Formats: sequence, structure tokens, C-alpha cells
Amino acid sequence: MSDPSNGGGRRRKRMLSAQEKYQIWLQLVTGEVSQREAAAQWGIDPTTIMRIRKVAKEAALAGLAASKPGVRGQAEDGVLAAARAEISRLEETVKEQAIELVALRGKGRSGW
Repeated sequence: MSDPSNGGGRRRKRMLSAQEKYQIWLQLVTGEVSQREAAAQWGIDPTTIMRIRKVAKEAALAGLAASKPGVRGQAEDGVLAAARAEISRLEETVKEQAIELVALRGKGRSGW
């Protein structure tokens, strides 16, 4: 079904929100609809449905690979600990520089 008004005989792409893509994926996973039925229902190309499934699978596998059973926020705790250590190091550096500045200013002034 080509629409001559769009110049190339191609369908206009429908942009799906992330929420819509998630709803499509849920429908597919639960067996509520087939890929073909989902494409017809949402008015999109079947290759878009295949892409949604592929992206969802890759994201799920990456998320599961990154999670460790029984370990909550360990990666974040490591980043937080490193940030706190850097803050302490910088605080000490600032203190040392302040002491040096006071010492240098004191040498240059006679009468203080």
C-alpha cells in the first residue's frame, strides 16, 4: 500500500516510545500476541518487532550479567569509597598548601 503523497511509496515510520516498546515486548513474552499480530496491532513493520525483541534480550542479558546474587550496590560502594578517598586526599593537599601560603606570606612581611 503505497502512499504517493510521501514521495517514495514508502510508509511513514511510526516512532514508538520506550514505554510502548516495553508493552510490545511484554505482549510477545507472555504469548499474548505473535510478532505478526503485534506488528499489525501497533501499525509497525515486523522487522521493528524483531529489533525490539533483540534489544530487549541484549539489555536483559547485560543487566543480569552485571548483577551478582546477594551483592547489593557493591559497585556503587566501591565508587563511593574511591570518591571519599579522593576527597580526603584533596583536603590534605589544600591544608598543606594553606600552610605553605601562610609561611611564605609570613617570610615576606617584616613586622608580622
